[in-house]
Amino acid sequence: MKIEIYTKHNCPNCVMAKQLLNANNLDYTELDVSEPDVMLQLIMRYPDVRQMPQIFIDDQRVGGLAGLQAALEQL
Repeated sequence: MKIEIYTKHNCPNCVMAKQLLNANNLDYTELDVSEPDVMLQLIMRYPDVRQMPQIFIDDQRVGGLAGLQAALEQL
């Protein structure tokens, strides 16, 4: 399973999402949107993104923390 999480600094939901992934022993790649190239990549793929984190499982967007929780319940 490939998990990518786009995060930003001082984001409580980002921290909680990473803690949830760690608690479930799931490996993930963190991408920090404070890096301009990362933010541009995200916005070009999903121009409607307004909040962090943004989480993708196997290249499928699950959304933020609530979406991650719902997706993990399905596993």
